[in-house]
Amino acid sequence: MHHWSTVDRGTPFLPRTDHRVIEVTAMTETTQRKGEKAPPEARGNTTFADAVVAKIAGMAAREIPEIHHLGGGVTRALGAVRQRVPGGGGGSITQGVKVEVGERQAAVDLDVVVEYGAAIADTAADVRTNVVNAVERMTGLEVVEVNISVNDVHLPDEEEGEESEQEGRRVT
Repeated sequence: MHHWSTVDRGTPFLPRTDHRVIEVTAMTETTQRKGEKAPPEARGNTTFADAVVAKIAGMAAREIPEIHHLGGGVTRALGAVRQRVPGGGGGSITQGVKVEVGERQAAVDLDVVVEYGAAIADTAADVRTNVVNAVERMTGLEVVEVNISVNDVHLPDEEEGEESEQEGRRVT
């Protein structure tokens, strides 16, 4: 013998012998409709191209002072060649950044060069925090991971040596 009861919402419940209650629900017309009854901000979908998330992540990573460059050795070398070629464009903000973007989540992979003397573990944590905050704030996507590959350490005298080599090769 079962007794039917209702909760203040009018939903029928069927008590069981183990004292758990099973709720019986029915889909209503209002829960199925999105169109005219939905608030304006809920009407439609927003999608993000991988390039959008990559640019946000690249900018956020570069905001950390201990990051010298993004990109591995080959990527940086190709970027340097592109900068010197007329019309080749500047260094890409997405250099060293790879992303996977889904409907609600994103994953980011970064190749970085860190300044000599920086605490690399702390720098990586700062980069992760900045990238996650920037991507989530700007897109609303959940960042599930930020993988960081440290490819090099920039030494203070490396740039000076590169510039003097370039000056020796220039034709006036």
